[in-house]
Amino acid sequence: MEKLTIDYTAVAINTGGRKGHVKTDDGLLDFDVAMPKEIGGEGGKTNPEQLFAAGFAACFGGALGAVAGKTSLRDSEITAKVHLGNYGPGNFGLGVDIYVKIPHASSLEEAQKLVDAAHAVCPYSKATRGNIEVNVKAVS
Repeated sequence: MEKLTIDYTAVAINTGGRKGHVKTDDGLLDFDVAMPKEIGGEGGKTNPEQLFAAGFAACFGGALGAVAGKTSLRDSEITAKVHLGNYGPGNFGLGVDIYVKIPHASSLEEAQKLVDAAHAVCPYSKATRGNIEVNVKAVS
């Protein structure tokens, strides 16, 4: 495995797990978390899957900017859908679908090439590659 040269480290602290509290060491994030109603929780607060989706979408957008070349990303949109599920009793897992709209790409095929290139360099994509199913698709 390659040695990572660290440029930045984010620090988040959780107490209480999925029914608890999360904050970052700089205080920019500081809020309660809750299990979604869909899996038996109370809902009404953010959850780890939403946070992962937000982080993946933002990171993917940065990677897209890095590979876009002369294609304008004005009005582009990245939607990350993070799915929580299981492979059987007590065997939980995640899956991700990323949909990317690039209105100023010359064609949907060209947009897909940019999406694939971004997926190759995005740190979240690299971290999940081979671990969970991640599907990326350019959409109109």
